[in-house]
Amino acid sequence: MGLYRCGTPGQIQVSVLSRRTSQLSDIMYGAWRAVMDRVYAVYDKVSGAIAAIELETRADGPSAAQEKAAQERRSRVPEGMRVYAVGDIHGRADLLKRLMETIRADAALRAEGERAILVFLGDYVDRGFQSKDVIDYLLSDSLADFEVVFLKGNHEAAFLEFLSDPAFGPEWARFGGAETLTSYGIRPPRTRTQMEEWTAACEALNEKLPAEHRNFLAQLDQHVVIGDYVFVHAGLRPGRALEDQVDDDVLWIRDTFLNDNGTFDQVVVHGHTPISAPYRDHRRIGVDTGAYLSGKLTAVRLMGEDINFVST
Repeated sequence: MGLYRCGTPGQIQVSVLSRRTSQLSDIMYGAWRAVMDRVYAVYDKVSGAIAAIELETRADGPSAAQEKAAQERRSRVPEGMRVYAVGDIHGRADLLKRLMETIRADAALRAEGERAILVFLGDYVDRGFQSKDVIDYLLSDSLADFEVVFLKGNHEAAFLEFLSDPAFGPEWARFGGAETLTSYGIRPPRTRTQMEEWTAACEALNEKLPAEHRNFLAQLDQHVVIGDYVFVHAGLRPGRALEDQVDDDVLWIRDTFLNDNGTFDQVVVHGHTPISAPYRDHRRIGVDTGAYLSGKLTAVRLMGEDINFVST
């Protein structure tokens, strides 16, 4: 019995070429991931130099007048609390686990009856390749010794948007969504214009995304107030009351908030804008030290009137 092939020779050649192109794409993508894993290791060793060059940094630090104003304001959390606010993790489960070892050791020193509260400021996903691992860790029993508040970041908002609209995929990829897809075992489209591939990726993510991850993303808080502090992802719109702030403000705001000199009812603790070192003045505390790139994940500990920073 003879062998028969369907299609013309030209069609057969195109099919073979298409398969080889796809195989080559898979090989190149796998190599890219391996390279990026190595790059993380290098970045962690030279984080200071990389942060100075690559991160979007703001002012070197508060002015003398701002430092004096911060001391005079004397903001505090209620007695009997240790509050830890963790900056943007961006798919670096390795750094999160390392930071939590330090926080857990510090929390173990608290007096009997003293509450340990963890506030995560959002942006758990994107940019780094361990986004799924980050959410797995946050939902595990590893945080059982703490009262935990999870805030929503603009990257979680983008994640949710892609789940319902594959057309948002190219925009999501622009700021790290491709790495999140990879963490869930989904190969991102080869180009940002391949809408059929983005639709397939959206369907695959909806199929593979654990229900507890979906619920986690959907139930994140916008802000929380503890004592004289308000915790949000990006900042607050100046001149607008806290109850009137909207997601576009607290998830995305940057210069309008950072460059304003006016104070709010509470000192604002936030992430979102990467800086080479944590920042504090009389109106805000910034703790996003660009973990995905610098290897430095930062938290601020608030206890009474004391303010201390912890970094990996």
